[in-house]
Amino acid sequence: MNLDPMECDLAVIGCGIAGMAATMFAVNRGLSTCQVGSPREIGFASGLLDLLGIHPISEAKPWHDPWAGLDALVRDVPQHPYAKLNKSDIRAAFDELLEFLKSAGLPYSRHPEYNSSIITHIGTMKTTYGVPETMWKGVEAFEQKKPCLIVDFTSLKGFNAGLIVNRLKPSWPGLCAARIDFPVNRLMAEVLPEHMANTLATPNNREQLAQLIRPHVNDVEFVGIPAVLGLYRPTDIASDISQRVGVPVFEISTMPPAITGLRLKEAFERGMGEKRAHYFPRNHVTGVKHEKTGRFKVSIGPDNVSQTVLSKGVVLATGRFIGGGLHGDRTNIRETLFDLPVYQPETRTKWHRVDFLDRRGHLINQAGLETDDHFRPLASNGRPAFETLFAAGSILAHQDWKRMKCGAGLAVATAFGAVRAFVDHFRSKNYVSK
Repeated sequence: MNLDPMECDLAVIGCGIAGMAATMFAVNRGLSTCQVGSPREIGFASGLLDLLGIHPISEAKPWHDPWAGLDALVRDVPQHPYAKLNKSDIRAAFDELLEFLKSAGLPYSRHPEYNSSIITHIGTMKTTYGVPETMWKGVEAFEQKKPCLIVDFTSLKGFNAGLIVNRLKPSWPGLCAARIDFPVNRLMAEVLPEHMANTLATPNNREQLAQLIRPHVNDVEFVGIPAVLGLYRPTDIASDISQRVGVPVFEISTMPPAITGLRLKEAFERGMGEKRAHYFPRNHVTGVKHEKTGRFKVSIGPDNVSQTVLSKGVVLATGRFIGGGLHGDRTNIRETLFDLPVYQPETRTKWHRVDFLDRRGHLINQAGLETDDHFRPLASNGRPAFETLFAAGSILAHQDWKRMKCGAGLAVATAFGAVRAFVDHFRSKNYVSK
């Protein structure tokens, strides 16, 4: 079935954090926007919004002050995508994102000028910037080293309270652990976080959970549990369970795919519901053509349903290998939609270092698209491939977001820069929708 072409100002390709953020920035600026792609990547998100945690990678140097870390990063790696933005731009991008998420029912907390430390499911402390409000009491408990109980569930795999306590107790003496059955599912061999989250939407089930936790509270001042406190309204559910238990209860991220990623996806979709965004989830782009008029013709699948979008600009936020933005074969790495040049090691033999755990990381992790200062991907001649094609997120070159702990920040900041560049490009022509 072929549908009539849909016209818009901006087409966003990709539904990870970069794509979601680009759509949010676009509709906030009055642009008619179409977004297409699979949200599979965002399901692996921890829910934490990293800004910059480590630099340089080879020294694994952590930064308590991410803004000072950005100064050092831009000085040392002038090709890094962050170098194309001012710190005021990055601050503005984060402020706008957090306000959007709050209005969509997913509030975050942070120390605006420095990073926080938060417990992980493997018993380490992670440096991050933006923290879901349901996890913030865990930040406070760690900062004050308050007596804290970590709870796990008999049938939940990948989360072990005893392991967390054993690893952290040398620096946090007031920790203790407890294992309980999850209410309603006590006879099941395994329970999944999504099922647990849906179960806790019911007040009666929350009371059953609180009754199981209360005997273990004793003299502790905080309780940490896996991030299963509802897919919707998690802050309200956490507050309700805290009142029932008698002390603040906070969440700890679980193994991906996780509820925290699904919450981000749902929050973005809810927040876009009343705005000028047309959303095509679980679809894919079957082809893109740049027409002589300067517009892009974007064809959207699946194969038996064809929708065509005619847009004045495109933000490419397709991610790297998991997202499908990049593909590696036996000889090289290529970009999958426009066949744009990809910055990469000279030969495949240089993709990886000899030592798998080399502290410098592998060169393939810095492969991606090179852009001009307006986030327009460069062609082989070093000039922008198209006047109104922009790129954002992990598909960009000269960054290793996993080791630098800057994934969400990179996605949000570059999406902000790309959308702003698109608006600036047409402002003098009065060409975008009002």
